[in-house]
Amino acid sequence: MLKRNARLVDAALRFVDLAALAASFFAAHLVRQRLGDGLPTLLPFERHWPLLAETLGLWLAVASVLGVYGAYRTSGLATELFRIARALLAVAVGVATLGYAQKLELSRLLVAIQFALAFAGLAANRVAIRIAAHAARRRGYNARRYAVAGSGPLARQLVRTMAAHPEWGFEFAGYVVDGPAPDALDRSKILGPLDGLERLLKQAVLDEVIFVVPRDRLSAIVDHVLACEERGVSARICMDLFETRIATRAAEDLDGIPLLSLSTVPEDAPALAVKRALDLVLSAAALLALSPLLLATAIAIRLDSPGPVLFRQRRIGVNGREFRMLKFRSMYLDAEARLESVRALNEVSGPVFKIKHDPRVTRVGRFIRRASIDELPQFWNVLRGEMSIVGPRPPLPAEADLYQRRHVRRLSVKPGITCTWQVSGRSSIGFDRWMELDLAYIDSWSLWQDVKILARTIPAVLTGRGAH
Repeated sequence: MLKRNARLVDAALRFVDLAALAASFFAAHLVRQRLGDGLPTLLPFERHWPLLAETLGLWLAVASVLGVYGAYRTSGLATELFRIARALLAVAVGVATLGYAQKLELSRLLVAIQFALAFAGLAANRVAIRIAAHAARRRGYNARRYAVAGSGPLARQLVRTMAAHPEWGFEFAGYVVDGPAPDALDRSKILGPLDGLERLLKQAVLDEVIFVVPRDRLSAIVDHVLACEERGVSARICMDLFETRIATRAAEDLDGIPLLSLSTVPEDAPALAVKRALDLVLSAAALLALSPLLLATAIAIRLDSPGPVLFRQRRIGVNGREFRMLKFRSMYLDAEARLESVRALNEVSGPVFKIKHDPRVTRVGRFIRRASIDELPQFWNVLRGEMSIVGPRPPLPAEADLYQRRHVRRLSVKPGITCTWQVSGRSSIGFDRWMELDLAYIDSWSLWQDVKILARTIPAVLTGRGAH
């Protein structure tokens, strides 16, 4: 009954969404007509009928692929609205592409208004549905009755979490214990032993069984999971298989092969795609806008000392990939050979080498280092995909070889031109603190954080704080 109701609700939701998309199209056309003064002539309404049909078809396809109609019983509204916005953006791109292919003089303002209204309509629809569903579930309607197979601390925590969210609509039936029940367990909530689960499934009304057992007992629940499957009762397995301090866990399906993924790097695909798009746009714009400065710097370097304008240095990128990082040459040609003679002057702890008054730096090199102009060619590395504009600075191979185990994780993301260390004092910061800043950046990464670092980079460059 519950599954049949879920299918009916899903079908009704798709129908309502299509109606909202069609209504947004009609409303957008009316709004665009009223804004006609000074704008290009709008095509007659009947010319847009094929495009409306294509919009509705694209929505059904894209929404299915991007999981718009997935289960949201235990997820937040923000997750659902994000998926809707992502699907609408994909449909808008598809509509614009089809309009161009059909040589249809499509009003971009019309499309923008249509999809803005569509998002507002779909969002209002979801909010209304959630309010109604939560109210109904709090009163016991559309509730899913579940049992927990397990009786340890994690099993009890799961039950408390479910009870704290009555809007999810889960009704706790009781525990199926695996071995002796602990004293902390409410005896009135014990349904029976795990070995008797198959008999329990025949006698009790259960919609789900959640298995919360230690990982060394996973092999013992295989037959019980199959028993749930045979009776059409949903089975869930608690994914707390390993104690991780940082890594996030996600279940995946690899063409029928179940996988548990443990990851410590940002995995928000849409946000990472936006980050890469911004890298491409901003780095290309920077190279074009700064081309006079780049040319002047190149001339100054050639006039100041013999040698090439650019310095190509081996650096370590994401997950140990080597690449050639570009910089304007700021040292004399024999700088590498003279390294050992000045190594004792190192002013930074850890496996890095930095001194404030390096005798190997040229006159022009001292200025371009202070102004961070020597870093500008790295925008080319960003265009090539070897670096990002914002990210931990790429180390030398010799430095990376000396990293301690806790430091290596900073190599798990693409290196950048600027980072938290860069805007927090650079060489005035000790090595351990530098590593802490980079790891904190990875753990809390977001596009907004990148924007804030970029905003702080400008005054850091102008003041030259910490630049050697």
